[in-house]
Amino acid sequence: MTVERTIRIIAGSFIMLSVVLAAMQHGISLTQPTWLWFTLFVGANLFQSGITRWCLMETILKSLGMKSCCEMRG
Repeated sequence: MTVERTIRIIAGSFIMLSVVLAAMQHGISLTQPTWLWFTLFVGANLFQSGITRWCLMETILKSLGMKSCCEMRG
């Protein structure tokens, strides 16, 4: 598995988790978005990394020894 795929899996999991937690806390009606701040944080980081081409999770995963898709091809 590559760093890029792992980042997308982690980000998607965080987003889904925050929505589930918000739904559990407030029922179907999400009138008080306590857990949705987490969703906003993840989304903002995805947006930022798309613009700057820098992602903290990518840096962490590479330091743990995961390879990027480009490194796996070559």
